[in-house]
Amino acid sequence: MTVNTIVIVGAGEAGGQTAISLRQQGFQGRVIVIGDEAYVPYERPPLSKAFLARETEMERMYMRGADFYPENNIELRLSTRVDSIDRADKSVTLEGGEKIAYDKLMIATGGRVRKMTCPGADLTGVHYLRNIDDVMGFRDEVQAGKNIAIVGGGYIGLEVAAVATKRGCNVTVIEATERVLSRVTSPEMSAFYTDVHTRAGVNIITSATVTSFTGTTRVEGVVCSTGKTIPADLVIVGIGIIPNVEMAQAIGLQTDNGIVVNEFAQTNDEHIYSAGDCTNHPNDLLGRRLRLESVPNALSQGKAAALHMLGKPEKYAEVPWFWSDQYDLKLQMVGINDPGDQVVIRGSMADRKFSACYLRDGVLVAINAVNMSKDFLQSKKLIAAKAKIDLAKLADASIALKDLAA
Repeated sequence: MTVNTIVIVGAGEAGGQTAISLRQQGFQGRVIVIGDEAYVPYERPPLSKAFLARETEMERMYMRGADFYPENNIELRLSTRVDSIDRADKSVTLEGGEKIAYDKLMIATGGRVRKMTCPGADLTGVHYLRNIDDVMGFRDEVQAGKNIAIVGGGYIGLEVAAVATKRGCNVTVIEATERVLSRVTSPEMSAFYTDVHTRAGVNIITSATVTSFTGTTRVEGVVCSTGKTIPADLVIVGIGIIPNVEMAQAIGLQTDNGIVVNEFAQTNDEHIYSAGDCTNHPNDLLGRRLRLESVPNALSQGKAAALHMLGKPEKYAEVPWFWSDQYDLKLQMVGINDPGDQVVIRGSMADRKFSACYLRDGVLVAINAVNMSKDFLQSKKLIAAKAKIDLAKLADASIALKDLAA
């Protein structure tokens, strides 16, 4: 089949990378990227870090400069929504009624923030963080002396807490579970980051849900299930995202905690692909399917999809990795740990330079490296190889991680 037109629904990192990879692979046909934001594809991680802190400009977050797209004949339809997809007709219809035919279609619709539904959730001053406009909507209010309540003690919440604290704000983090980062890391790491933030002046409240927000027209406080009310001039909610699968479901694509794809990012329709936060994909290295909210995953899936569309199949099979910047700490994570995994600490938590190594039946399955970039880099191959590690030497940070495979 000759591929002349590829339509990409979603102008985030997965959609942007698909378009970039198509041109890098020499595709000469029509590439159309449709996005509901007003910006060219950009990187989201700086939103809760450098962009919020005004340490980077918007243009520096762009995956490619704005001129890249016209120069490479990539059609960007920004501030535009897709109304429907017709699989039989192989076309997408935009909100204004325009119909665009495709030979191959990429659905890279990402996710949307999970919103609060309690009383007062619609008050002015209650914000979410997912895109540039979200941050622009409250960034000016992150000022010294302001009371800022953050609902959710995940990475987004803690990154925002770090920025706001450094700017002189009075910050409270409210987490529903018994510890911060409970969904993504071990109790040891949660305790470390709780201590870091507490020492910086952040008030962390755990095992507490938000029952309501107080205020007449603008938020003034956050009422917790403990009965305590936290003063708040500004509230930032970070309680996770919901994958945008409704468009895929409407046309009969298989979904299960995301749009189900194979190792080439292809759906159950051979002409339709999906990549990024909205997908449920197989990972041979982990031996299971999963949905990852991860920039590296979005980029790699976009590349895999582009290659497969052009008849150059390369399986997407990588060890998941993530990162988080808080204060002077660079946390780099490889692999996925499960409850019950053995944890060995390399280095010194007191010196804020260590790695939490997770093992399952003696095999290294994940690592959380704090200011330990060498461990982060060396662990990727070990985890991919399912290497058994010499436990007697693992805690000795003077021994390179790559030299510990048994």
